[in-house]
Amino acid sequence: MSSTTMKHPKGLYLLFFTEMWERFSYYGMRAMLILYLTKSALEGGLGFDVRQASLIYGFFTGFVYFTPLIGGWLADNYLGQRKSITIGGLTMMLGQFCLATKADPLFLTIGLLLLIVGNGFFKPNIAVLVGDLYPLTDSRKDSAFTIFYMGVNIGALIAPLVTGYLAMTYGYRWGFFTAGAGMLLGQIFYNTLSNRLLGQIGKKPVIRKNENGKDEKKPLTKDEKNRTMVIFILVAFCTFFWAGFEQAGSSMSLYTEKFINRDILGYIIPTEWLQSVNPVFIITLAPVFSILWNLLSRYHKEPSIPVKMGCGMILLGLGFVLMVGAALERENSISADAKANLLWLIGAYLLHTMGELCLSPIGLSMVSKLSPVRLVSFMMGVWFLSSFLANIAGGVIASFFSRLGALSIFASIAVVSVLLGVILLSISSCISVKMRGVK
Repeated sequence: MSSTTMKHPKGLYLLFFTEMWERFSYYGMRAMLILYLTKSALEGGLGFDVRQASLIYGFFTGFVYFTPLIGGWLADNYLGQRKSITIGGLTMMLGQFCLATKADPLFLTIGLLLLIVGNGFFKPNIAVLVGDLYPLTDSRKDSAFTIFYMGVNIGALIAPLVTGYLAMTYGYRWGFFTAGAGMLLGQIFYNTLSNRLLGQIGKKPVIRKNENGKDEKKPLTKDEKNRTMVIFILVAFCTFFWAGFEQAGSSMSLYTEKFINRDILGYIIPTEWLQSVNPVFIITLAPVFSILWNLLSRYHKEPSIPVKMGCGMILLGLGFVLMVGAALERENSISADAKANLLWLIGAYLLHTMGELCLSPIGLSMVSKLSPVRLVSFMMGVWFLSSFLANIAGGVIASFFSRLGALSIFASIAVVSVLLGVILLSISSCISVKMRGVK
């Protein structure tokens, strides 16, 4: 298929659908988690204080993105991507059902561990399959990963609405059960249609064996080493992006619950539902960004990967400037019970979404383009390593929410994010040289 056509292979849409249900499962659980941990037993929760709950949340969401490093290596060497996705999906389903069984710290621990392990098998390998649908130099890759990213966010949009309603109406266990059922549905479709739509892609490990059954290890070329170095450099910058971005599920969620006016015509919007604002913007804007990258590539004016990511970091910082505005509005109010306007939060989510579209799907595409073929799943795990470090850092940041106050936290993230974005833009040409023509 010519790389100049806008048409994408049908396998992309199967992976889109599979990822959509996996993200329904994850984000449905994530929208409830911090509230489930902090609500009292009478309210169906576990009764942890905010500091404990923030650390649990941070370490869980962090290790969810550490295990892809291991899962990617196992797929490259032993399992192949296709089998790994099935193992991961079924393991995560069991984790959700475990959380649904009983509001108890033991079931919480087992459930979260299963989700961490399962995501390690699933997350890096489905992204690798998307990249494998296209030739190495195919200009449609950024566009394809942006479309794929819509699947992530359709699931993330629907999930908090459904699980949040069930948790509020019938209890948290029904929210977790529904998250597990979504994971099961995705796996049924994936395993039924993958042979027809994906062919042989991802069925076997990419590392070849010699006649004695040992790995054929060839040294990396100079270009491969340089491109691998670029991945590590950009992962380092992206770590802070995700530390700020993931405040949506912790400090921003806690701030929204207490200090944002959620009253719309007499109806109080559940905090969990506001987790769907970011996916709404993703679904709305992702096609625009996908078309934009395609058009710019045709006219040879597409920004380089480092430039896109630098812009993403600046947009994240500007979003937190709006959260600073929300905090100042409340603090400057005469009434002690005053709450900030909801539009501050919506505006922050809009800017964060635009930043995310400049960074996250572009990062997935980057790893697919720059990684040595025999290390592609492992390097996808390295990409998710930024989210591992970021989520732990984000949890630690959120744990200081009560002590430092929202204004200090939001302002600090805004300043550092904009500063790092400017630095990345300033060194983008040097990074592009090491990428050797890959855009």
